[in-house]
Amino acid sequence: MKIKADTTVCIGAGMCVLTAPEVFDQSEDDGTVVLLQPSPPAGLQDAARRAVGLCPSGALSVVP
Repeated sequence: MKIKADTTVCIGAGMCVLTAPEVFDQSEDDGTVVLLQPSPPAGLQDAARRAVGLCPSGALSVVP
């Protein structure tokens, strides 16, 4: 599993960080998503998928 984050689309809502803080963070400059683990380990994949689904701007996606 690999996650892609588009910071040009991100609105800084922070749902990803609240859902999977081990995988996502927010930039202190503008609040946009920072991907800590682009390929999260098995134990974090469910939370990462939930975070992708909860993203209100669609900035996050799961790629093969």
